[in-house]
Amino acid sequence: MKRFSGDISLVLGGAAGMGVQTVEALLVQVLKREGYNVFASKEYMSRIRGGSNSTEIRITDAKRAAFVKRIDFLFAMDKDVIPHLRDRIALDTIVLGELEKLRDVSEGCHIIDVPFTRFANELGNPIYTSTVAVGVALGLLHAEEKGLTEYLRDHFARKGEAVVAKNIEAGALGYAFGKHLAYAEGIEVIVAKRSAVAEELLLDGTEALGLGTLSAGCNYISSYPMSPGTGLLTFLAKHGNEFGVVVDQAEDEIAAINQGLGAWYAGARAIVTTSGGGFDLMTEGVSLAGIIETPIVVHIGQRPGPSTGLPTRTEQADLNLVLYAGHGEFPRAIFAPSTPEEAFLVAQQAFYIADKYQIPTFILTDQYFLDSVRSIPEDSLRTITRENFIIETAADYKRYAVTADGVSPRGIPGYGEGLVGIDSDEHDEEAHITESALMRVAMHEKRLRKMVGIRADALMPTERGDVKHAETLLVSWGSNRGVMEEALEVLNTPELAGLHFHQVYPLPVKAKKLFVKKKVIVLENNAGGQFANLLLLEYGIKVSDTVLQYDGNPFAVEDVVARLRALL
Repeated sequence: MKRFSGDISLVLGGAAGMGVQTVEALLVQVLKREGYNVFASKEYMSRIRGGSNSTEIRITDAKRAAFVKRIDFLFAMDKDVIPHLRDRIALDTIVLGELEKLRDVSEGCHIIDVPFTRFANELGNPIYTSTVAVGVALGLLHAEEKGLTEYLRDHFARKGEAVVAKNIEAGALGYAFGKHLAYAEGIEVIVAKRSAVAEELLLDGTEALGLGTLSAGCNYISSYPMSPGTGLLTFLAKHGNEFGVVVDQAEDEIAAINQGLGAWYAGARAIVTTSGGGFDLMTEGVSLAGIIETPIVVHIGQRPGPSTGLPTRTEQADLNLVLYAGHGEFPRAIFAPSTPEEAFLVAQQAFYIADKYQIPTFILTDQYFLDSVRSIPEDSLRTITRENFIIETAADYKRYAVTADGVSPRGIPGYGEGLVGIDSDEHDEEAHITESALMRVAMHEKRLRKMVGIRADALMPTERGDVKHAETLLVSWGSNRGVMEEALEVLNTPELAGLHFHQVYPLPVKAKKLFVKKKVIVLENNAGGQFANLLLLEYGIKVSDTVLQYDGNPFAVEDVVARLRALL
């Protein structure tokens, strides 16, 4: 008897174009409907067809949000999967695939023959292989067949009854085979179901960010596609008519950010989305936003660079890029979510801060976060009050009036009697170009005074464990909250607690006291320890150690635990 209990790692592998993502999408939906906690993350090569890609689906008693190297069940859809994932395949990994295809690469592997090609031929079309694979997985897990049938009926209803019937037949064929395998091979899978999970929202990072953006009142997006940031553009395009969002695919990133600034100037609430290489082209526009004091929200989906780098992999190496983007000195704020709840919140906060202080704000994500899927309770998505900071102008309106807090009243053309001037040269209060040294100092100091308010509005980090009494703090930011939390749980020592930052600049003043008399270890996906350096810059804190990774892959729980044990 082979027993798998409480935490199952099921991995789907195959070439691009073989339907691996289709199997994942169907499987996580059915499992969630059944009441299973699921967390899915994927890795894929930069090609339209071919290569070798994989998706990991964790099915767990407790909610998890981290990648593990361990594979319990590997669905190998072609012969390249085993060599590609060889370092993750253990003696007790069960590999399911066509033995004839895998024979030459299967040495040392426990292979169970699943005749996908024969099943597809029996069904009359290779397209049904994906549904068969979903059925096999569910049968192996002893899930309810009824849930699969109901989901297939709902999912394929728009394609007609014939397609629905054929997919139900394919699912049933796979399910029966999977259930037979479980008994024949003596496989027992025990994972708790929770009825509340069935009612939760199943979201990937892009969808959560998109929902937060809509909740913030975004009504304009102008972007040039660049993975992994493109997902936000397509999400808002999909729902644009429903929510009144104007969607423009600009000719390049320079045009995109300038159009976004123009939209804010006219009274819209705009966002642009890109990746690091595209953001390089936007930096002049960021500097423009700084001097004309016009809000803009920029989403950057990080991937490894320099240049094209690894365009479909993940990394957290663009913090410095965003922190110092644009020439000259001007205020900004940077957010970096790790959970759907955080993405929903920081999207709203980014718009709020941009509008309130008339500055550029940035949302840093990465491929791992954007593509990861999990379920969350709907009521965990917290909506913050949406405020409109536009004023009706009077005849004597001064766009850049010097104020104590640095924030000048922002009007828009046509709303009131005043003239809403704007200029990218240094200017006076009425937006007239000036080279007066006194006016330059007054304007520059006015803009910089905004940082006092921006810091006061900064979001506090999330604490994990007994931060007050722990000797060592493990600090994460962005997408690494899940792996940080699970590593702390595995280590289970009172000397170690965690802090997770979903606002990374400016850091909240009140959080500095949490670091007093602590050893600090920072966990981040880059080679330079960029957030560790920022802690020194912002708080004067010298980090004791860093746990870094920059191979294009997300942190694995096992690796983080091992490295922390060595440090502790």
